[in-house]
Amino acid sequence: MREKVLKFLRQAVRENVKIEITSPDEEKQGHYSTNVAFRLAQKRGGTPYQEALTIAAAIKKAAPKNLFQKIEVAGPGFINFWIAPEAWHESLKEILRGKKNYGRVKAASKKKIQLEFVSANPTGPLTLANGRGGFLGDILGNVLSAAGHKVEREYYVNDTGNQVLTLGKSMVAALKLIPKEEQFYKGEYIEAWANKNSVFVKKNAGQPIRVGQKAAGEFLKAIRLVLEKKARIRFNRYTSEEKDVRKKGFVEKALRIFKRKKLTYEKEGALWLKTTKFDDDKDRVIVKSNGDPTYILADSGHNLETKARRIDRKILILGPDHYGYVARMKAAASIIGLDLEILITQALRLVEGGREVKMSKRKGAFVTFEELVSEVGADAARFFFLMHAPESHMDFDLGLAKERSNKNPVYYTQYAYVRARNIAKKAKFKPTHKNLASLKTPQDIALLKQLARFPEFVSDSAEDYRVHRLTRYAIELAKTFHNFYEKERVIGESNGILADARLSLVHGALVVFENLLDILGLTKPSKM
Repeated sequence: MREKVLKFLRQAVRENVKIEITSPDEEKQGHYSTNVAFRLAQKRGGTPYQEALTIAAAIKKAAPKNLFQKIEVAGPGFINFWIAPEAWHESLKEILRGKKNYGRVKAASKKKIQLEFVSANPTGPLTLANGRGGFLGDILGNVLSAAGHKVEREYYVNDTGNQVLTLGKSMVAALKLIPKEEQFYKGEYIEAWANKNSVFVKKNAGQPIRVGQKAAGEFLKAIRLVLEKKARIRFNRYTSEEKDVRKKGFVEKALRIFKRKKLTYEKEGALWLKTTKFDDDKDRVIVKSNGDPTYILADSGHNLETKARRIDRKILILGPDHYGYVARMKAAASIIGLDLEILITQALRLVEGGREVKMSKRKGAFVTFEELVSEVGADAARFFFLMHAPESHMDFDLGLAKERSNKNPVYYTQYAYVRARNIAKKAKFKPTHKNLASLKTPQDIALLKQLARFPEFVSDSAEDYRVHRLTRYAIELAKTFHNFYEKERVIGESNGILADARLSLVHGALVVFENLLDILGLTKPSKM
């Protein structure tokens, strides 16, 4: 519906100005509103109020009579639009015709996008921060695909020599064959793996790289099992730093690019990159005095490998401990020529009964992502993680996530879907979709409006990557449907024409619920 409003606004404005359309919280301010008259007045030198009057008059003249109920100019120059009931009825027909394609939108320009997320080192179990980024990446991938982009979901495996060697030494030290060092990996999982594979570790104690390679391989398999099978987080590419980046020479190629562009210099025995020329707060070392590449150079090699596969844009999701790396990473990517967006997820706490949960049910020092998914289920974990903007701190309420009641937002949403499904299943006739003008009650119209807004939420989320708005939309849609269910009759309605129209509305709700649940990666239960 918003696209229809935008179409007539563009025709009326006829200037190259940004047109923003909002949906006011209160209907007395319209179903849609725009402040474009202010931008137009600034460009033309007139007043916003006069520009708004001119635009409103032009739209009233050009638009079909069954689109707008009324258009008003409010305040100093806001234009408010009220959609006619007939237009809401027509939107239901579009939903029913669109079926599985309803909610798929057209981006301004389709791109080949690489979405890199999780990318946890294969040196231990996934953390809750990994899980938060994992669900964000999975749903963002669904949203970008729904907007027509070609999406590559990448897990970057940091399996370089030093990481694997340190892991191997940690295993050897766990069996007290060598002294423990500060940089070694710690935790119950290290001791457990070392003890389970004690014969192999003892046999190869003098070659810890072999121990590390075996452990890293098994840890990666375990990580993939948790992500893909238990949490239903999908990837279509696993890139090895060692095999796909370093051994193919991309790190050296990145270094040559930096040197060719005369953006490097030597200082204190190290090689530095002039990242301050690209909005970083200071230049960065890319080759240490001992000749080893730093993280920023290795990362540039990865970006060069990505660019070589004709990726138009890379979106990288990182945890809270990477915040300080954003400027330098974007600077290096800019030099390479890769369009890079970075999203940072903030820290979270587990709470239950108002108290923070600090210890794992195992004897380790933290709750793993796998434990959380096993405890509350993949649907609840996914929905709760995505209820908050990634940059905000969050409390994950374990008790609420496990509750099977309408207080639990994912249960509330899925229950609305089950109710709609049950109505459609129990109905003894198929709707004709021809009597939609009978949908007149506040509950009918409210549900029509919510259903029509689904593509808007998908479009906005694909534009700014703020996919948490989709969980909020799911809650609002469920609330609207539950209200409709409790106040309006479908099965048992004595007026046959109205019963036919309401069943059409339920079928439309089913289309939106199914497509929304698919984008969110949630299951569609048959009963609850």
